[in-house]
Amino acid sequence: MAQAAGPGQGRQGDLARVIRLSIPLRQALARLSLPLMIAAAFGVMLLGKADALLAERLRSHLADALSPIYAALAEPMGAVRNAVEEVQALAQLREENAILREENERLRRWQAAALALESENELLRRQLNFLPEAAPAFVTARVVADGGGTYARAVLLATGPQHAIRKGQVALDERGFVGRVTEVGSRSARVLLATDMNSRIPVTLESSRARAIMAGSNGARPRLSHWPEGVMPVEGERIVTSAEAGAFPAGLPVGVVRVSPQGAPEVELFARLDRLDAVRLFDYGLRGILPPESVARPEPRPGRR
Repeated sequence: MAQAAGPGQGRQGDLARVIRLSIPLRQALARLSLPLMIAAAFGVMLLGKADALLAERLRSHLADALSPIYAALAEPMGAVRNAVEEVQALAQLREENAILREENERLRRWQAAALALESENELLRRQLNFLPEAAPAFVTARVVADGGGTYARAVLLATGPQHAIRKGQVALDERGFVGRVTEVGSRSARVLLATDMNSRIPVTLESSRARAIMAGSNGARPRLSHWPEGVMPVEGERIVTSAEAGAFPAGLPVGVVRVSPQGAPEVELFARLDRLDAVRLFDYGLRGILPPESVARPEPRPGRR
C-alpha cells in the first residue's frame, strides 16, 4: 500500500513546479524587454511629435519631480568634488615641496662654494696687495619717450643741468647693459640702445675669453661678429663688455648667446629694452667714444690755393 504524501513533500512539489514555470517566463520577458523598450521610446517620440504641448507638460512634471532629487544630490556631489580638488591640491603641493627642497639643497651647495671662493679671493687680494677700482658715479633718469631723433632705437631721458651728464656715459638698468649716451641737452639726454643698427659694442665671450663686436640690427637681438678664428660662440654663453679701445669698462653684463635658425650667433640682452622706465647713467671716466657727429660730419679739408 502506497503511503500518503506528507505536507512537506507537497510543498516541495509545488516549489519545483513554480521553478519550472518561472524559467521560461523569465526567458520570455528577457526576449521581450528590448522590443518593449524600443516600442516605448518610439511611442514617446510619436507622442511628442503629435502633441508638443503635452510633451512639454510631461517634461515639466518630470523636471518638477526630479528637481528635489537633484537638489539633494547636489550638496554631496559638491562635497565630493571639493574633496577631490583638495586631494589634487595636496598632491601638487607635495610635488612643489619636493622641487623646492631640491632647489634649496642646490642653493646651499652654491652658497658653500661662493663662500669658499669669497674667502680665497679675499686671501689672494691681501697677498697681492690688490687695489680695487673706485665705484663709479651715476645718476638715475626717467625715460620719457621712445624712438625719435636720428636713431631708430633710442630713448629720451628727462634730466637737469645739475646732473652733469656727458656723451659716452654707460646706461644700465637693473639687469644689465642698455646703451650709451649720444646726445645731451640742458634738460634731456638721448641714449642709443644696444639694438640700434648704429650701435657697435666691444664684448667678451665669458667662457672662452674671446673678443668680439656686438652690432645692433634694429631687431630684438644684436648680432655677434669679428670673433677670433678658431673660436665659435656657444649657445647660452654669457656676454660681457670688453675694455678694448677704452670705450667701456670690462665685465658689464650684456646677455647670452643665442643661435638663430640661420645659424648666426646673436645676443639675447639681459636688459628689458621694451620696458624701460628708468636707467642709471654711469660715468667711468672713459673717453674712448667719439661723438657721433665727429664721424658723421668730418672736418672740411682746406681748399687748394
